[in-house]
Amino acid sequence: MTSPLRTPLYDRHLALRARMAPFAGWDMPIQYEGILAEHKRTREDVTVFDICHMGEFDLRGPTAQADLERLVTQNVATIAIGQTRYGFLCNDAGGVIDDLTVYRRAADHFMLVVNAGTRPGDRDWITARLSPETVFTDLSDDTAKLDVQGPNSRAALERIFGHALPDLKYFRFADATVGGVPMTVSRTGYTGEFGYELYFPAAQAAAVWDRLLAGGIKPAGLGARDTLRLEVGYPLYGHELNASLSPVAATRGAFIDATKDFIGKPAIARDLAQGCPRYLCGILLEGKQAARADAKVLDLNGGEIGIVTSGSIAPNLDRAVALAYVDAAHTAPGTRLALDIRGKAIPGEVVKVPFYAHGTARMK
Repeated sequence: MTSPLRTPLYDRHLALRARMAPFAGWDMPIQYEGILAEHKRTREDVTVFDICHMGEFDLRGPTAQADLERLVTQNVATIAIGQTRYGFLCNDAGGVIDDLTVYRRAADHFMLVVNAGTRPGDRDWITARLSPETVFTDLSDDTAKLDVQGPNSRAALERIFGHALPDLKYFRFADATVGGVPMTVSRTGYTGEFGYELYFPAAQAAAVWDRLLAGGIKPAGLGARDTLRLEVGYPLYGHELNASLSPVAATRGAFIDATKDFIGKPAIARDLAQGCPRYLCGILLEGKQAARADAKVLDLNGGEIGIVTSGSIAPNLDRAVALAYVDAAHTAPGTRLALDIRGKAIPGEVVKVPFYAHGTARMK
């Protein structure tokens, strides 16, 4: 068995007595003080997440844009320099190999941010389909990534580093020297809150982490990251997305530019035109008893009509919520159904996501 990989901050997590667990092939911090406390602090103040396990690819050259147009579902030509856009890398059958973000650094220069567990497969898939003139570099091992999230993110970072951050709109980024460290500062995140993703040399990871914690920013683990993303309805690869499912079933066509050609488009265009048997939807339960992945979704007669992909307590709602693939006829908001939780049918209702919207993700 292969040992889990470790981020440059592994020793820092052990010193903080974090609870560690394997995730996507990495030994990662699940919690420090506790998931609920870290969730609440992110929603109300600011926290920092170690996301150094994520992958970063650099693509540049005169054919880089055209190659990316074929590879991803989002429109690449309209991404402005300094902008990032979310979408999907699909296989020939239209299944999702990965969900990723494309950063445009220059007219012919891009960075892709990919999931940790899919990074090797992504790299092989992409490099096998690039033009000879496109130069590909896997930056992952040399790149640290810290996510500073919460309504007080900017104020805390500027206080700690002693200077202003770039003024960035949502899904925009800029290169800057922050606290003496060259960084790509991105106004993005996976929590639904105002915040930043910071990319910088891995050799500086411990120094930057120590400075953030010394300045009063407390860490949060992947447990809180999961409850935060679930409250706002963000998909997680391997749960809501996988190589056998079309992204149409998850997004009903969002983040897909059907006017261009890309790998997997025939199957995706079919799903857009004809519909999918099941769609991803949000379910709000009546109580706090949470369903887990693979729990059955039932109609009011007890018939199976779907399957849960993610479920948890939504701390800011004080209710259990779930994401599930449900038969298309039962996905209208307001539809009553139930989840089979340990043999008991727990009532719930289909609702629009996000389950919870704090209203700060697009703060200036």
